[in-house]
Amino acid sequence: MTTLFLDEECYGDSSPLDLVEELIAQREWTYERYGDEELTAVVPSAWNELHLRYLWREDSGLLQIAAVFDVRVAANKRPKIHETLALINERLWLGHFELWSEEGALMFRHALLVPDHLMGFEGQCEAVTYAAIKECERFYPVFQFVLWADKDPEEAVESAMLETMGEA
Repeated sequence: MTTLFLDEECYGDSSPLDLVEELIAQREWTYERYGDEELTAVVPSAWNELHLRYLWREDSGLLQIAAVFDVRVAANKRPKIHETLALINERLWLGHFELWSEEGALMFRHALLVPDHLMGFEGQCEAVTYAAIKECERFYPVFQFVLWADKDPEEAVESAMLETMGEA
């Protein structure tokens, strides 16, 4: 009989957050670990700092990765941001952007199913971490165009999707 939840003993003495902690420490990013379920890190990016948050759900075998911008969206800007999020998310192959309504925080999120043997997980976690940073850097200007320059969401997204050729 197949169970929906993984055996709590299958990870042995190591937790997926132990591997995440090694990844973060090797890059010398500032981080803080909160027990066996959460780790947060501050990561420099092209536009500003990103706050990475890793949440481990042992009961479901999931590691959630959230890259949170240091931006809060005012209530009057939220309808345009929701439209912007929809336009951006349909272009993504991995993860999604969302607005956490309680705090008005913009973030990129993705969850990984963690294999019970942890083989290959470190590389997968590293790839998703860098994908989150890359997508945040790519779309940060879009959010700024909408929030601060009062641009139309479609215009803001299209401007970010332009690929530049060469250097000026």
